[in-house]
Amino acid sequence: CGGTLKGLNGTIESPGFPYGYPNGANCTWVIIAEERNRIQIVFQSFALEEEYDYLSLYDGHPHPANFRTRLTGFHLPPPVTSTKSVFSLRLTSDFAVSAHGFKVYYEELQSSSCGNPGVPPKGILYGTRFDVGDKIRYSCVTGYILDGHPQLTCIANSVTTASWDFPVPICRAEDACGGTMRGSSGIISSPNFPNEYHNNADCTWTIVAEPGDTISLIFTDFQMEEKYDYLEIEGSEPPTIGLSGMNIPPPVISNKNWLRLHFVTDSNHRYRGFSAHYQVKKAIDFKSRGFKLFPGKDNSNKFSILNEGGIKQASNLCPDPGEPENGKRIGSDFSLGATVQFSCDEDYVLQGSKSITCQRIAEVFAAWSDHRPVCKVKTCGSNLQGPGGTFSSPNFPFQYDSNAQCVWVITAINTNKVIQINFEEFDLEIGYDTLTIGDGGEVGDPKTVLQVLTGSFVPDLIVSMSNQMWLHLQTDESVGSIGFKVNYKEIEKESCGDPGTPLYGIREGDGFSNRDVLRFECQFGFELIGEKSIICQENNQWSANIPICIFPCLSNFTAPMGTVLSPDYPEGYGNNLNCIWTIISDPGSRIHLSFNDFDLESQFDFLAVKDGDSVDSPIIGTFTGAEVPSHLTSNGHILRLEFQADHSMSGRGFNITYNTFGHNECPDPGVPINARRFGDNFQLGSSISVICEEGFIKTQGTETITCMLMDGKVMWSGPIPKCGAPCGGHFSSPSGVILSPGWPGYYKDSLNCEWVIEAEPGHSIKITFERFQTELNYDVLEVHDGPNLLSPLLGSYNGTQVPQFLFSSSNFMYLLFTTDNSRSNNGFKIHYESVTVNTYSCLDPGIPVHGRRYGHDFSIGSTVSFSCDPGYRLSHEEPLLCEKNHWWSHPLPTCDALCGGDVRGPSGTILSPGYPDLYPNSLNCTWTVDVTHGKG
Repeated sequence: CGGTLKGLNGTIESPGFPYGYPNGANCTWVIIAEERNRIQIVFQSFALEEEYDYLSLYDGHPHPANFRTRLTGFHLPPPVTSTKSVFSLRLTSDFAVSAHGFKVYYEELQSSSCGNPGVPPKGILYGTRFDVGDKIRYSCVTGYILDGHPQLTCIANSVTTASWDFPVPICRAEDACGGTMRGSSGIISSPNFPNEYHNNADCTWTIVAEPGDTISLIFTDFQMEEKYDYLEIEGSEPPTIGLSGMNIPPPVISNKNWLRLHFVTDSNHRYRGFSAHYQVKKAIDFKSRGFKLFPGKDNSNKFSILNEGGIKQASNLCPDPGEPENGKRIGSDFSLGATVQFSCDEDYVLQGSKSITCQRIAEVFAAWSDHRPVCKVKTCGSNLQGPGGTFSSPNFPFQYDSNAQCVWVITAINTNKVIQINFEEFDLEIGYDTLTIGDGGEVGDPKTVLQVLTGSFVPDLIVSMSNQMWLHLQTDESVGSIGFKVNYKEIEKESCGDPGTPLYGIREGDGFSNRDVLRFECQFGFELIGEKSIICQENNQWSANIPICIFPCLSNFTAPMGTVLSPDYPEGYGNNLNCIWTIISDPGSRIHLSFNDFDLESQFDFLAVKDGDSVDSPIIGTFTGAEVPSHLTSNGHILRLEFQADHSMSGRGFNITYNTFGHNECPDPGVPINARRFGDNFQLGSSISVICEEGFIKTQGTETITCMLMDGKVMWSGPIPKCGAPCGGHFSSPSGVILSPGWPGYYKDSLNCEWVIEAEPGHSIKITFERFQTELNYDVLEVHDGPNLLSPLLGSYNGTQVPQFLFSSSNFMYLLFTTDNSRSNNGFKIHYESVTVNTYSCLDPGIPVHGRRYGHDFSIGSTVSFSCDPGYRLSHEEPLLCEKNHWWSHPLPTCDALCGGDVRGPSGTILSPGYPDLYPNSLNCTWTVDVTHGKG
């Protein structure tokens, strides 16, 4: 009964579990993790006498100040994650009656993990990785509707904590009350309001905003039966607020980007219920996540409304909203109902509302409908014209710039057409970097906004209503991601564009005009997840993304050829699986399996292939781990595949193709990934050969295989060759490609790969980065100017930030790629070529931010120099000389706002360090200004 627990994980059971806990119990368990780590508990069983016995949870030691929640009854609670390194549980039971008790699994979470968020009742979870950057999806079983955000992303809130960007959605019955609320504002009311609500109601509403935003909820009416009918609110501080009775509650302000309202009534007495107005406040100024309820400089009213029952004298005047820097305000009337407008100077972008209105809030206060907008300098973007084209974020596919304000305006040549865009790739730092897309040429006007995108989940297509569309990329001051690549084209008016057909899916319908409907189903053996039909709406947007087709866990296959995939391949197959697939061909034929990809948790998750249709059929292969098996052939016309996964960990899964064939021919061996096959005849005596694509080498089998008779069976002389990207090598050809191992998939953990590129004497080597994405700070590519690790270092790269190309000063270049033992990414694709040294000058050294360059000749022997804008100082004043080895003599200087110093001259500028970005902490700067003697 209780105790102190330490260690990476473990299990807690109530005394006597599962046969019942004692009466009068008072047991306390304290779990202690390593400093800065957190603790997650997952309930595996839960049954306590409702309302009399309960389990209290504390976020820290068992003290009232750390109280988190109290659990009772017979429903399995969702997982709970602490915010500290200590978590406590206290079981309290009364003098009579008990239940089975509970069993809890606890685990210590690293700062990079969000932990398993759990599965809602009647819900389905897709995804098994819960670290920063990982994504999971939810859906509901038939007859239930998903309320909330269907996709969750694990994001880093700070150096020491990570959390999911949205709450776990819920699954409600199709005829139940509640729903998901999106948009900047709205009203939520109890069913039948303002008339009496129903008995035995159970409604859940989820208000969802973008990460970093906050939500205010202001009640305008509230009447419920005290204690028995209640409204429970999650997502604020404290984490759960319970409301009941006849008094209008004070406003509720979220401390997350969501609020969840749960309304419950009993079987008697009915009242008016409640009505509440919610409003979303956008995140402002870098990563400040504060909430400003009433915009304006005068916040005195803000505090009064937050007090219990704080009703102050009504105000009929809004505070002066001021003017945006580098912009102007039109209008000086600040009374109720008045509207003021804003605009920006040329080359500046308006962020926020173009106009705001002074309005009444909660019948007491006057406040502007939104914040005063800001004007940010436009740093990138362009004006584009139809009929079509492509553009991308700065530096794509490498990391985009910090503090960017980019605007693209697309105009159709034909004014009777509209603009359609789709994203080839999209990945922004979720919650902090956004791409806003609007209809028409009025950039920044909230009334024209079609979408605000962040993270990596985007609509299939976005279509304008007019012949113009604008896109505004806004990034913050921290590390970003690879950005996006956009295709655009003109299409007919009143059209949503062709959304495509899902992989492994079938589409019915080919009309894309307003009110047209497309219907989808999946190929045989696959299950549809998402909407079975979508409609082209009047706003030129499809009502939903096209669905996806996933592979089920139990199925029979009778087609002569097909595919077998592990559940949710390649995202990870999940835990506690027992899947069986049976492939049945015509009697007298046989079945051939080709393994295209294979990655299971070694020694714990298995795939067994049996030669027959029963559980007792002979096994012809059992596989685990990450090594891709060779092909398999049945002896009869039936194969049974049994897949088992245990309770923890998972891999990518597997992708297997099968085909059937007669007794006098060999099976179709397929075409290996990253290779070309020559030969399509599989009869006895025929041969096929395989050649690997550039950058790949043969990792299995011989170049040519022959269909022959062996031991009375017709079979290939060996496995079809496989081609993979090698971990290292020596290259001496004039040009070629170097790929990270596993390309185009993810590279493996714990790698140490060395490549040496050798050119002819008198030549130099040029490498060009086509793609580069590794785990930031942990998986590193070093490039050395010479034949080995002791040669001078040209650069060390990780994440997505790499130069476009590099040169060696001799005829050797050495590359070393090392990875740690966790997490991986796409890796890299690098082109190399031998070049003549004396035909190249130095590369363009660039221009410092807040600086100027003097000189445009980059040939060998030339020099360039630099100066800084007023208020900034060069990090070094030496001019750059282009030397014979094609390298500049010094690195590009930077222009820095210095911390203190002597300032001389009749006039000048003083800047805080880091300006215009944020200044660092712990400063103590002193400037001395010295002007001409006798002047002030």
